[in-house]
Amino acid sequence: MAEITIKATDGSGAFFAYVARPKATPAGAVVVIQEIFGVSASMRAITDAVADQGFIGICPDLFWRLEPRVSLTDKTQSEWDKAFALLNAFDQDKGVDDLKATLAAARTLEGGNGKAGTIGFCLGGRMAALMAIRSDADCNVSYYGVMLDALAGELRSVGHPLLMHIAENDKFVPKEAQGTVLAAAMPNPQVEAHVYPGVDHAFARVDGQHWDGRAAAIANGRTAAFLARWLA
Repeated sequence: MAEITIKATDGSGAFFAYVARPKATPAGAVVVIQEIFGVSASMRAITDAVADQGFIGICPDLFWRLEPRVSLTDKTQSEWDKAFALLNAFDQDKGVDDLKATLAAARTLEGGNGKAGTIGFCLGGRMAALMAIRSDADCNVSYYGVMLDALAGELRSVGHPLLMHIAENDKFVPKEAQGTVLAAAMPNPQVEAHVYPGVDHAFARVDGQHWDGRAAAIANGRTAAFLARWLA
């Protein structure tokens, strides 16, 4: 496990990214997009798991413009308060630019095969959908993305493969919003969406409050097959 430094494309500075490498190369790269808790222990564990599946995992620090190296949990109210403050201050357009810079860096990493995709969770789930819309990522995976209903018009014309995992009882994504997303996305052959019955937001965060082993195993299995299809 290591870190690399990536220069922002607007010349405003640089940010770190956590990197985990697979045993065998050449391999495709997966940009792991953080939740509102930063490059946390959970995100690092997911990046490690991506490497275990045979890909180069790279998790960039998207909050660096606000506060570098944020690493929070969902265990205390103070951490939730800080996480939402960061979310509200976060410039998503700049975030997409930083993800594009990460994607470009990922494609040139030693041991890479030139292919790169994204996988994001919560805020990262929205950012992964934005990358499917705005970038040339080879594939994108969105876990319980928030505010996706606001992207409904753009989801209809997504041109790159996008896999979406939606929690039926997501406290941050009402059923009406889920319906809007599904109605927009499902006619698009580039988009694959699955709804997981009875689970809440962040059901795939191993150490989280709403972890659901069964739903996580099904979602993660679909993700592994999806990544292997597009990044092998």
